Amino acid sequence: MMRDFVQVGLVKRSARSLFAALFAMFIVAGCSSSGVPEEPAAPPAEPTQVEPTEPVTPPEPEPSDFGSDNQPVWPGTNRPLDRTFYFDFDRSVIKPADLNALDTHAKILRRNSDRRIVIEGHCDERGTREYNLALGERRSNAVRSYLTSAGVSARQIETVSYGEERPADPGHDESAWSRNRRAIMQYR
Repeated sequence: MMRDFVQVGLVKRSARSLFAALFAMFIVAGCSSSGVPEEPAAPPAEPTQVEPTEPVTPPEPEPSDFGSDNQPVWPGTNRPLDRTFYFDFDRSVIKPADLNALDTHAKILRRNSDRRIVIEGHCDERGTREYNLALGERRSNAVRSYLTSAGVSARQIETVSYGEERPADPGHDESAWSRNRRAIMQYR
């Protein structure tokens, strides 16, 4: 009899354990839902009419720094910018009258950092070949120094001296000599 009592007790405990496990599963399953009812989906919006607007006009492009011949021009014009700068006899000092043009070249070169220039130094026929090559170099370097001091990258500037080898005027008087004492900017 005792054995029957023990067996019944084991069955009851097993049943209670099973019942407790099932109860715990229902509670866990019931807690997993948010309990917040879902809101119904909003009805589709009616299409709205958009009033036509005036077309947007793009801003006017800035005037080009270069003319049709790909050489620099005075801002706002098609007039070529001076690229030849004259020097006094046996001097390599830039004249005050040339500073405005050189400042404009500096602005153009700063805005167009992909552009390069070559500055050619020239002399008249007086003096030795060696002396004139050195003077032509000082003249081209004077222009280069002015442009770099105005913010132009030195990478954009190359200098060369031709001395007396490439005269602008083949004459042998002061008028011809004054046209030969120069530095010329060539844009590349």
